[in-house]
This record gives sequence, structure tokens and C-alpha cells, in this order.
Amino acid sequence: MHKKHSDMQNLIVALVISMLIMGYWQYFIENPRREQEVLTERLKAQSQQITRKEDNSELFKSREELLAESPRITVKSDRLHGSIALKGLRFDELALVKYHETLNPDSPEVTLFSPAKGKDSYYTEIGWLPADSGSIVVPSKDTLWSSDSKELTPEHPVTLTWNNGGGVTFKVKVALDENYMFTISTSATDAAGKPADVQNYASINRVYDIKSHPALGILHEGPIGVFDGILHETPYKKLSEQKEESYHSQSGWFGITDKYWLAALVLPHGECSSQYLYDGRDGRDHFQVQYLKTDKGDTELRLFAGAKEMAILDDYEARYNIPLFDHAVDLGLFDFLTKPILKTLTYFYGLTGNFGIAILLLTVIVKLFMYPLASKSFRSMNQMKKLQPKILEIRERYKEDKLKINQEMMELYKREKVNPASGCLPMFIQIPVFFSLYKVLYVTLEMRQAPFFGWIHDLSAPDPTNLFTLFGLLHWSPPTFMHLGIWPMIMALTMFIQQQQSPPPPDPVQAKMMKFLPLFFLFLFSSFAAGLVIYWSWSNTLTILQQWYIKHKHADKKAAA
Repeated sequence: MHKKHSDMQNLIVALVISMLIMGYWQYFIENPRREQEVLTERLKAQSQQITRKEDNSELFKSREELLAESPRITVKSDRLHGSIALKGLRFDELALVKYHETLNPDSPEVTLFSPAKGKDSYYTEIGWLPADSGSIVVPSKDTLWSSDSKELTPEHPVTLTWNNGGGVTFKVKVALDENYMFTISTSATDAAGKPADVQNYASINRVYDIKSHPALGILHEGPIGVFDGILHETPYKKLSEQKEESYHSQSGWFGITDKYWLAALVLPHGECSSQYLYDGRDGRDHFQVQYLKTDKGDTELRLFAGAKEMAILDDYEARYNIPLFDHAVDLGLFDFLTKPILKTLTYFYGLTGNFGIAILLLTVIVKLFMYPLASKSFRSMNQMKKLQPKILEIRERYKEDKLKINQEMMELYKREKVNPASGCLPMFIQIPVFFSLYKVLYVTLEMRQAPFFGWIHDLSAPDPTNLFTLFGLLHWSPPTFMHLGIWPMIMALTMFIQQQQSPPPPDPVQAKMMKFLPLFFLFLFSSFAAGLVIYWSWSNTLTILQQWYIKHKHADKKAAA
């Protein structure tokens, strides 16, 4: 009887625990999952309303014709100029005042935004959708807004209004700071002054020909965003294959990035749904990034449209608490080195006014920092040089037994207390610095069109001179592999001199290969940024002087002893 009672208790306890587990699963896991699925489906349906397919019959109109189709608010500051279309409320004309397409100061300014239905359309759009299944009339791409001013400047914001004829008034206040940030405050209120049952959205739209712009592995270009503190980068090619990416977040920013330029929306406070989209209609590659605020009410968002100047990005990150905004610049895996290097170069540029000199000063600092290692390395190389006769003797004695050669050499190193790898240590440490500087020169705007002296007018571009054109005397275009500039030749020469100061490798095959290394690097570095070649040449020169100093220092010590 007692056993039956105990079994019944165990059964009841098991049932209760099972019910608690099922209830927990249903309430805390299954229900939120279903709600999220419903929300996702609803947001997908709404996103299709945001994505407006332009009338293809008017593609390829000239920029001037497209700009004339709408009344406009002029945008004017020391860094930006362009206009906002009152028809459809689009930021669709924007140029960067301080940046030109080429080194010629009279060349056209860099264009960021261009009108829809043009050859290179690129614009930002602000709008609303009815919440849920509401029937409120919202602004469309054909809506003509009213403005309280004809010009937007950092000193004078503008306010745009539109009434839907059903008692709902939509307002958009746009302010511009001294750099590249627009602050956009939106509201939609009914006749009683209460928030209308609508949801705000914003999108950045771009036509970008993937085939004409092959992806480069060294940096990211395309949709980029930070959602709840996590960076998401999707290259154009990848998005064109998967068509869509969706994110739900409480904070962050997203946009479309180029090598030097960025258009990005900083999400308003509250829950938002964001998407990266691709559409291949009319035979062109259309990319769109957008967000939809999931609740109604007033909204304040920010639009960054401009140059990726690191100091400005850092300032915005701190001022507006924009997470990882500096990651708009693709600093790579060595960002813990890349950013300090960029800040150091920028500091020296402020002192000297020349980024080339800044690179030379940075190289001196790197060499001073590594001097103790270089000194130890040089002593090791000298010891290795003294051991060369013994090494050759071992090789000759055991030339038929490679295993024995290695054993005897290791015994020799151990007996003489020599580490054959210590001579390479400064090189291994310098490799991350080299790659970090390479990244800085290649991807940062600060290096774009930065001159040095003489024929180097752009440190981020290869040396323009060429041995095979007799440095400009012969007017022909040799193949790319035949491009040998003056600075790469200087670098190869310094490598050769440095090589003569070092003992040859014990292995004869390796020794022969090392002799061809300067020639190999000559052709390799000819296509690298001139600033990087100057850095490597100057670094080699300092190493040569450093080894000469250490050698004479040790010679003086021996003479004194």
C-alpha cells in the first residue's frame, strides 16, 4: 500500500514538472518565436511598400533634367552643397566641396548623391507607412512638400510640412552641422494634436554596377551596419546573390560605404527593423538599405553623408553615442595598430604639413622602439657569421646525411649559445606594422591625393615614374609588369645593401634564392602605394645605419677591453 502511495506521489510530481516545463517552453520560447515570425512577416510586407520601383521609361535622363523636375531646397555649407527635392522628400543631390575627382583642383567635386531614374542614382528618402492595416493617406514619391525656407545651412534649419487632407499633418525638420551630419526630426499628428497611427521609415537607394566595380579583398564596399553593437558588412556581390538581409535592433546605424565616402542613417531610439535589399530590375544593380520604426510617434534620426575622415567619425561616435562608427573605415584585422598609426601620422602631419615626412618620422619611432631587438639581432648575426666556416665544415663532412647535418648544427648552436632565429625577430615584429601601414595608406581618406616631394603627388598611388619609358622621355605604355618606378628601385637597392651586411643562410639553395629577393620585391612593390615604398626604403636605410652604428659600437668596446 505504501509503495502504491509513493508511486502515485512520484507520478504527480513528474506530471507537475512536465507541465511547468511545457508552460515555460510555451510562454518564454514558443510564444515569443511565433510573435517574432508574425512581426517579421508583417515587416517584410511593409518593406515591399517602402521599396518603390521607379518608372523605367524615364531612365537615363540627364542630371540637369532630373533636378529640374522638382522644386528644391538648396543645401549649402563649407563641406557640402546640393539640394533636397520637395517632391518625394529626397536628399538626392550632394557634392563634397573639399574633395575633387582628380589631383587637378579644377576637376569636378566628388558627387555623392544623384537623383532617382538617372544613370548613377543614389539618394536618401524619408517617409511613413500606415501602422498595421490602417487607411491613413501617407506621403508618396509624388507628394509635394512645403518649406519655410529655400536654403538649408548650418545656421538655418528648414521645416517641411504636408497635410494629407484627412486631418493628419506630417512635419520634417532638417538641420545640418558644420561637417556631414543631418539631424532629421519627424512627426505625424492628427487634428487633435495626437500622434497619427503611422510608422516612420528611411531608406538609402543606390544603382551600382557590380561588373564595372570588381570587389577588392583588402577593403569592404557596400551595405554596412552596426545593430545592437555588432558590425554587419555585406559586399555588393554577396547581397546580389542572397537578395535580402534583415535585422531587428534597439540601436545602431547602417548605410552604404565606398572606399572614402559614406551615406549612413543613425537609427532613432526604439525598436527598428532594418534591411539590406537587392533588385536587378531593368538590367541594373539596385541596392537599398532601409529601416522601419516599429512604434508610432515622433522620431529623430541622423543622416551622415560625406567623407570618412577619422577625426570626424570619432567625434560623432562620442557626441551622439553611435556604436563603432569609426568602423565605417575598414581598418582590418590589425585595427589595434592601424588606428594608432593613423593618429600618429595625422599628428606629425599637423606638425610638418606633409604626410610623406610624417611617414618618415613614424618609421624613426618604430626603429627606436625596436632598437633593443635590433641590437640583439645584430649580435646574433655576427655570431652566425663567425660560425659560417664551422657550418660549412659540417655540411662538407656529412653531405650525404641531412639528418646528421641538422643534429650537428643544432649541437653547434647550443654549444656556442647562438639562436639562428633571433636575427629574424625584428622582421617578424615589423610585419604587422607593415600591413597596418599598408591598410592606412590604402583605405584612409587622409592619404588620398596626399603629396610628398618631387614626382610623388599622391602617396596612396604607385610611383608614376617608369624605367621602361626612361622616366617619361619615351611616350608609350608598357605592360603593368614592366612598371618599375624610382622609389621601388631605391627600395630594392637598400634591400641589397642590407643583405650584404647580413650573413648568408647556411643552406646554399636558400642563399641563392635570397640573392634574388631584392629583384623580386622590386617588381612586387612597383604596384604598391608610393607611401608604403617610401616607408620600406627609409626603414631599410635606417636599418643599414643602425647596423653600422652597432657594429662600430661593439668594435670600440672590444678595442677598449
